[in-house]
Amino acid sequence: MAQQLEPIAKMVAQLARLPGIGHKSAQRIAYHIISMPLEDVRELATSVYNGRKAIRYCSVCGNYATGDRCDICANDQRHNGQICVVRDPRDVAAIERMRDFRGLYHVLHGALSPMDGVGPEDIRIKELMARLNDPGITEIILATNPDIEGEATASYLARLIKPMGLKVTRIAHGVPVGSDLEYADEITLAKAMEGRREM
Repeated sequence: MAQQLEPIAKMVAQLARLPGIGHKSAQRIAYHIISMPLEDVRELATSVYNGRKAIRYCSVCGNYATGDRCDICANDQRHNGQICVVRDPRDVAAIERMRDFRGLYHVLHGALSPMDGVGPEDIRIKELMARLNDPGITEIILATNPDIEGEATASYLARLIKPMGLKVTRIAHGVPVGSDLEYADEITLAKAMEGRREM
Protein backbone atom coordinates (compact mmCIF):
# COMPACT_ATOMS: atom_id res chain seq x y z
CA MET A 1 0.00 0.00 0.00
CA ALA A 2 1.31 3.46 -0.90
CA GLN A 3 2.33 5.61 2.03
CA GLN A 4 0.48 8.87 2.67
CA LEU A 5 2.23 12.14 2.03
CA GLU A 6 3.56 13.62 5.27
CA PRO A 7 1.16 16.62 5.39
CA ILE A 8 -1.83 14.27 4.97
CA ALA A 9 -0.48 11.84 7.56
CA LYS A 10 -0.10 14.72 10.06
CA MET A 11 -3.67 15.90 9.39
CA VAL A 12 -4.99 12.35 9.87
CA ALA A 13 -3.02 11.93 13.12
CA GLN A 14 -4.41 15.19 14.56
CA LEU A 15 -8.00 14.50 13.48
CA ALA A 16 -7.85 10.96 14.91
CA ARG A 17 -7.15 12.48 18.35
CA LEU A 18 -10.71 13.88 18.42
CA PRO A 19 -13.32 11.82 20.31
CA GLY A 20 -15.39 9.48 18.16
CA ILE A 21 -13.11 9.80 15.14
CA GLY A 22 -11.10 6.73 14.25
CA HIS A 23 -8.28 6.48 11.73
CA LYS A 24 -10.57 5.86 8.73
CA SER A 25 -12.90 8.75 9.59
CA ALA A 26 -9.89 11.00 10.15
CA GLN A 27 -8.54 9.99 6.75
CA ARG A 28 -11.89 10.78 5.06
CA ILE A 29 -12.06 14.18 6.75
CA ALA A 30 -8.44 14.96 5.82
CA TYR A 31 -9.05 14.12 2.17
CA HIS A 32 -12.24 16.21 2.22
CA ILE A 33 -10.34 19.17 3.66
CA ILE A 34 -7.68 18.81 0.98
CA SER A 35 -10.39 18.99 -1.70
CA MET A 36 -11.84 22.22 -0.25
CA PRO A 37 -10.89 25.65 -1.62
CA LEU A 38 -7.96 27.09 0.33
CA GLU A 39 -10.04 30.05 1.59
CA ASP A 40 -12.66 27.67 3.05
CA VAL A 41 -9.90 25.72 4.82
CA ARG A 42 -8.51 28.95 6.27
CA GLU A 43 -12.00 29.94 7.48
CA LEU A 44 -12.47 26.50 9.09
CA ALA A 45 -9.10 26.64 10.85
CA THR A 46 -9.61 30.25 11.96
CA SER A 47 -13.08 29.58 13.36
CA VAL A 48 -11.84 26.54 15.33
CA TYR A 49 -8.88 28.51 16.73
CA ASN A 50 -10.87 31.67 17.52
CA GLY A 51 -13.73 29.65 19.01
CA ARG A 52 -11.40 27.82 21.36
CA LYS A 53 -9.60 31.06 22.29
CA ALA A 54 -12.87 32.88 23.09
CA ILE A 55 -14.38 30.23 25.36
CA ARG A 56 -13.76 30.26 29.10
CA TYR A 57 -15.56 28.90 32.15
CA CYS A 58 -18.36 30.81 33.86
CA SER A 59 -17.11 32.13 37.21
CA VAL A 60 -20.39 31.07 38.86
CA CYS A 61 -21.40 27.68 37.48
CA GLY A 62 -18.44 26.46 35.41
CA ASN A 63 -20.39 26.28 32.14
CA TYR A 64 -18.83 27.55 28.90
CA ALA A 65 -18.96 31.33 28.56
CA THR A 66 -17.48 34.13 26.51
CA GLY A 67 -17.49 36.58 29.42
CA ASP A 68 -17.21 36.31 33.20
CA ARG A 69 -20.67 34.71 33.51
CA CYS A 70 -22.54 32.44 31.11
CA ASP A 71 -25.85 33.54 29.59
CA ILE A 72 -27.81 31.34 32.02
CA CYS A 73 -26.21 32.73 35.20
CA ALA A 74 -26.53 36.27 33.83
CA ASN A 75 -30.27 35.80 33.23
CA ASP A 76 -32.17 36.88 36.39
CA GLN A 77 -35.28 35.03 35.13
CA ARG A 78 -33.40 31.72 35.68
CA HIS A 79 -32.89 32.27 39.42
CA ASN A 80 -35.81 30.11 40.62
CA GLY A 81 -34.12 28.36 43.56
CA GLN A 82 -33.06 25.26 41.61
CA ILE A 83 -29.52 24.23 40.74
CA CYS A 84 -29.05 21.29 38.40
CA VAL A 85 -25.68 19.60 38.97
CA VAL A 86 -24.11 18.04 35.88
CA ARG A 87 -20.77 16.48 34.93
CA ASP A 88 -19.74 18.77 32.05
CA PRO A 89 -20.98 21.60 29.79
CA ARG A 90 -22.28 19.12 27.19
CA ASP A 91 -24.84 18.02 29.80
CA VAL A 92 -26.01 21.63 30.18
CA ALA A 93 -26.53 21.78 26.41
CA ALA A 94 -28.51 18.50 26.50
CA ILE A 95 -30.85 19.70 29.27
CA GLU A 96 -31.26 23.10 27.60
CA ARG A 97 -32.44 21.37 24.40
CA MET A 98 -35.41 20.15 26.44
CA ARG A 99 -36.48 23.82 26.90
CA ASP A 100 -38.25 22.90 30.12
CA PHE A 101 -35.76 23.53 32.93
CA ARG A 102 -35.75 27.15 34.08
CA GLY A 103 -33.22 27.01 36.91
CA LEU A 104 -29.45 27.34 37.17
CA TYR A 105 -26.64 24.82 36.70
CA HIS A 106 -23.45 23.75 38.39
CA VAL A 107 -20.86 21.96 36.23
CA LEU A 108 -18.55 19.64 38.16
CA HIS A 109 -16.09 19.04 35.29
CA GLY A 110 -15.80 15.38 36.17
CA ALA A 111 -17.15 12.67 38.42
CA LEU A 112 -15.76 10.85 41.44
CA SER A 113 -13.67 7.87 40.36
CA PRO A 114 -11.31 6.49 43.04
CA MET A 115 -9.98 3.92 40.55
CA ASP A 116 -8.78 6.80 38.33
CA GLY A 117 -7.58 8.89 41.26
CA VAL A 118 -10.41 11.45 40.98
CA GLY A 119 -11.56 12.53 44.42
CA PRO A 120 -13.84 15.31 45.76
CA GLU A 121 -11.01 17.86 45.61
CA ASP A 122 -10.49 17.20 41.88
CA ILE A 123 -13.94 18.34 40.75
CA ARG A 124 -15.95 21.49 41.52
CA ILE A 125 -17.65 20.29 44.73
CA LYS A 126 -16.17 23.03 46.94
CA GLU A 127 -17.57 25.68 44.57
CA LEU A 128 -21.01 24.01 44.67
CA MET A 129 -21.05 23.97 48.47
CA ALA A 130 -20.16 27.69 48.52
CA ARG A 131 -23.12 28.45 46.23
CA LEU A 132 -25.51 26.64 48.59
CA ASN A 133 -25.07 29.35 51.23
CA ASP A 134 -27.41 31.50 49.11
CA PRO A 135 -30.78 31.54 50.97
CA GLY A 136 -32.59 31.63 47.60
CA ILE A 137 -31.49 28.07 46.78
CA THR A 138 -34.18 25.51 47.64
CA GLU A 139 -33.51 22.43 45.49
CA ILE A 140 -30.46 20.65 44.13
CA ILE A 141 -31.14 18.36 41.16
CA LEU A 142 -28.42 15.75 40.70
CA ALA A 143 -28.18 15.01 36.97
CA THR A 144 -24.92 13.10 36.79
CA ASN A 145 -24.65 10.17 34.38
CA PRO A 146 -26.30 6.86 35.32
CA ASP A 147 -22.95 5.03 35.43
CA ILE A 148 -20.86 3.92 38.42
CA GLU A 149 -18.98 7.23 38.68
CA GLY A 150 -22.13 9.31 38.22
CA GLU A 151 -24.05 7.35 40.85
CA ALA A 152 -21.12 7.59 43.30
CA THR A 153 -20.92 11.35 42.72
CA ALA A 154 -24.67 11.80 43.21
CA SER A 155 -24.64 9.75 46.44
CA TYR A 156 -21.67 11.67 47.80
CA LEU A 157 -23.28 15.04 47.02
CA ALA A 158 -26.62 13.99 48.52
CA ARG A 159 -24.86 13.04 51.77
CA LEU A 160 -23.14 16.44 51.87
CA ILE A 161 -26.17 18.55 50.97
CA LYS A 162 -29.11 16.92 52.82
CA PRO A 163 -27.90 18.03 56.29
CA MET A 164 -28.13 21.63 55.04
CA GLY A 165 -31.92 21.27 54.89
CA LEU A 166 -32.12 21.61 51.12
CA LYS A 167 -34.27 19.42 48.90
CA VAL A 168 -32.04 17.00 46.96
CA THR A 169 -33.50 15.16 43.97
CA ARG A 170 -32.02 12.78 41.40
CA ILE A 171 -33.13 12.66 37.78
CA ALA A 172 -35.00 9.47 36.93
CA HIS A 173 -33.37 6.84 34.76
CA GLY A 174 -35.13 4.20 32.77
CA VAL A 175 -36.41 3.01 29.44
CA PRO A 176 -35.99 5.49 26.57
CA VAL A 177 -39.17 6.68 24.85
CA GLY A 178 -39.84 4.71 21.67
CA SER A 179 -37.88 1.63 22.67
CA ASP A 180 -39.06 -1.91 23.45
CA LEU A 181 -38.82 -3.38 26.96
CA GLU A 182 -37.39 -6.63 25.61
CA TYR A 183 -34.24 -4.78 24.49
CA ALA A 184 -33.62 -2.98 27.80
CA ASP A 185 -30.97 -4.38 30.13
CA GLU A 186 -31.72 -5.39 33.73
CA ILE A 187 -30.16 -2.27 35.30
CA THR A 188 -32.15 0.07 33.05
CA LEU A 189 -35.37 -1.77 33.86
CA ALA A 190 -34.58 -1.72 37.59
CA LYS A 191 -34.00 2.05 37.45
CA ALA A 192 -37.26 2.48 35.52
CA MET A 193 -39.12 0.54 38.22
CA GLU A 194 -37.50 2.62 40.98
CA GLY A 195 -38.41 5.87 39.22
CA ARG A 196 -42.05 4.95 38.55
CA ARG A 197 -44.73 7.47 39.49
CA GLU A 198 -48.44 7.38 40.09
CA MET A 199 -50.71 8.25 37.18
